[in-house]
Amino acid sequence: MNARFLSSLMAAVPAALLAAGPVAAADPASIDWSKVPAKTIKLFYPGQGSYQWLLSAEHKKGDKQVAAGKSCASCHEGDEADIGNKLVKGGPLEATPVPGKPGTIDLAVQAAYDDKNAYFRFRWKTQNNAPGDIYPLYRFDGQAWKEYGQPVLDKEVREGKQPGIYEDRLTLMIDDGKVPNFAGQGCWLTCHDGMRDMKNFAGKDQVAANPLLGAQKRSDVRKYLTMTRIGEQALWDKTKTAEEIAKLKADGVFVDLIQWRAHRSNPVGMADDGYVLEYRLFDAGKNMFGSNMNRETKQPSYMFDAKKTGVKSLTKDDLGKSGKPKFLIKDETAVPFDPNAGWKEGDMLPEVYLSRAEATGSAADNAYAKGQWADGHWTVVWVRPLNLANPDDKALKAGGAVSVGFAVHDGNITTRGHHVSFPVTLGFGVKADIQAAKLN
Repeated sequence: MNARFLSSLMAAVPAALLAAGPVAAADPASIDWSKVPAKTIKLFYPGQGSYQWLLSAEHKKGDKQVAAGKSCASCHEGDEADIGNKLVKGGPLEATPVPGKPGTIDLAVQAAYDDKNAYFRFRWKTQNNAPGDIYPLYRFDGQAWKEYGQPVLDKEVREGKQPGIYEDRLTLMIDDGKVPNFAGQGCWLTCHDGMRDMKNFAGKDQVAANPLLGAQKRSDVRKYLTMTRIGEQALWDKTKTAEEIAKLKADGVFVDLIQWRAHRSNPVGMADDGYVLEYRLFDAGKNMFGSNMNRETKQPSYMFDAKKTGVKSLTKDDLGKSGKPKFLIKDETAVPFDPNAGWKEGDMLPEVYLSRAEATGSAADNAYAKGQWADGHWTVVWVRPLNLANPDDKALKAGGAVSVGFAVHDGNITTRGHHVSFPVTLGFGVKADIQAAKLN
């Protein structure tokens, strides 16, 4: 990344954004990334390859290796392209293949650090020749505001009832050695049958009947760690007690899950912060995005500020068009919704609003994460504070290493439609697969 590009990247982030939250010890614009080694990680399409599938006879002898705690790479290192290109076409592990989706994505990773922060630069080519920064919207049908747009794996999109709309995302999973087998099996410890878009999808009634998930008022099953379930198969409904899970968290038996989102975080220069334990959870505090639907009035909470954006809402033809707003940013492009503003059938507003100022607590740790799309690629520069002591974070430390798994959601897709990596090590002053460069 040349200095001119980094300068423009920093200029794109308003000064007010950099003033809130943790501040980079080094100006990311001053980093000469040409001197920081780049590691290319090949991400591949996993289909419905869950942890339960890994333990099944269909895994062809691999079931015994997984049960014994062997790493995925010990059998499949270098096989990423073969696996991804096969699964993406459909078969036993992909019932609804997405036409044109590539089997792999090459993710270029660079890492550096100083006394206060870790600095990352990620770059990858997108499937579509446009930034995937649009998120589903609410559309006024003349009487009510209804959802418009869904991820392309959803049934209504596959049946032509809804357009495929979703944001691009970059995800990091991080473990410090406290989650057994994560260093070898990575995100497969969190991916299971019963989850959304996976085999044996669990319905709302099934989830509500589960003692743990029902008490938490969950409506579906999302990522969870095997050790939060009873038995070798770690089935979604064999949950341990809330007390047992609290003990796991207190002992650090969870993985960090942090996500840069092209629509829900990038416009305010941040990434969200969460973790996986018995469910996919957000860190304590408040995210930079929230629902734009008022549950009481059944109407949006915010609309575009016409004085600043030129429009109060969007139409179907506006989506992705140059000069039209995309993001409802509180106190910048958004104002409170006016129900008497003369709404017409076809008017649309984003499903979420954004606010950097409202992001608080450990949920706001990733206070600098800015991506730019150009020449068919996303380039994301991301700052993560070192030595975080929050009970829902895994700390990055000078002189230490962690295990990391990467994922990219691309092409209007979510859930299992992503591309993933085998776990790799990330080191700060120690030998690792990805070695962060020490900044002067």
